[in-house]
Amino acid sequence: MSEEDIHGPAGETGIDPNAFRDAEDRINPLWLERLRAHLAAGETDDVIEMMEPLHAADTGDVLEAIESPEQLALILALGDKFDYSALTEVDESVRLKLMELLPNAEIARGVASLDSDDAVYLLEDLEEEDRDAILAQLPPFERLSLKRSLDFPEESAGRRMQTEFIAIPPFWTVGQTIDYLRAEKDLPDEFYQIYVVDASYHVLGIVPLDKLLRTRRPVKIEAVMNTNVVLVDAMEDQEEAARDFERYDLVEVAVVDENKRLVGVLTVDDIVDVIHEEADEDIRLMAGVGDEEVSDSTLDTVKSRAPWLLVNLVTAVLVSIVIGFFNATIEQMVALAVLMPIVASMGGNAGAQTMTVTVRALAMRELEGRRMRRLITREMIVGFLNGIIFAVLIGIVTAFRFANVELGVVIGLAMVINMIVAGSAGILIPLALHKLKADPAIASAVFVTTITDVVGFFAFLALAGLWFGLF
Repeated sequence: MSEEDIHGPAGETGIDPNAFRDAEDRINPLWLERLRAHLAAGETDDVIEMMEPLHAADTGDVLEAIESPEQLALILALGDKFDYSALTEVDESVRLKLMELLPNAEIARGVASLDSDDAVYLLEDLEEEDRDAILAQLPPFERLSLKRSLDFPEESAGRRMQTEFIAIPPFWTVGQTIDYLRAEKDLPDEFYQIYVVDASYHVLGIVPLDKLLRTRRPVKIEAVMNTNVVLVDAMEDQEEAARDFERYDLVEVAVVDENKRLVGVLTVDDIVDVIHEEADEDIRLMAGVGDEEVSDSTLDTVKSRAPWLLVNLVTAVLVSIVIGFFNATIEQMVALAVLMPIVASMGGNAGAQTMTVTVRALAMRELEGRRMRRLITREMIVGFLNGIIFAVLIGIVTAFRFANVELGVVIGLAMVINMIVAGSAGILIPLALHKLKADPAIASAVFVTTITDVVGFFAFLALAGLWFGLF
């Protein structure tokens, strides 16, 4: 099949049809069209020629850009040239669908070529029956290693770790170690440091590769090893491990079991994924969209969002009940109906700002002792000062618009009250949820919005009723 058969004369669109990325760093539509045409025609050699130069992450982008039947056809066409680490780069829904369609024997072949952390990532969401069938086809050592990692809790350091590492005794010399690294074939593809262990695999120290290469061969390892070692417990939450990387500027860290024996390592590429996932999860939870992916079906998306929309409906009904108490007041002064959303909206936005700062500070473990008291005091003062600023602004606008200075004073007072409440709620609600062992990122927004709406409407309408004698 010629190039012109697929997308017309080359250069007609101003895009190089042979380039994988276009000028805006997106997948070149002409390149993708050509790949799909080769897949449809069953031209395996052409498919392999196009895909072979791509990085696993780029292969993942291609899989997400084509339809489901084409995804499976692409993997099967590539055969043993398909890098299964590409499946760690795609949305969960795409990955699970492909893993269901692929034969267990094919998955076992692909998983066997991966680092243990990537292999665990692919296997952990499979049905237990399929997972066991795949593991049964792996060599005994790899099977036991993966099973051990899969036994650790989800989102723990043990589940994330890579079980390939280099451990040596302290009495070896630098020369012996270098000779071992050159001769041994079964080493990790990439590593940054060597672990010094005793006979029971307790970590005694580490030797960074740069230090190893700068030291003379006769020097013993125990003389150059760093004994100030950061260790991560295999049961520790992956988010806690990520904090250790940030705090101590690590590129790799040892993972130990309950007996303090070395069982694996976490590397910086794993932690970058953890940071991305945790940040992504918090953003989605605050918006009430759960673990939704772009590739999810319409029905799955509806199921994910509906519960939170129901919660918002309940809170909206609560707000409407508060407004209902003041029907007579609103009927006597229609201007109140025009102005009251302003107070609630400003309070909601102010509360969201404070809540975001608080949730982030909790996630980063920045609120300890005096810092917490300082933040609470600061946010209340900020709420008061912002309330004064915007009370003056909205008060002047209202006085001129409705030719009623008293109405401007009323809305100004309501604004100050609601901004103070917004600042207080934005920090106290996440702190209370955190104290109760609930995730502040999930529920804070609903509570803060409800409180600022209720207080905003109530303060404005109640003050108006009292000031103008409308009750």
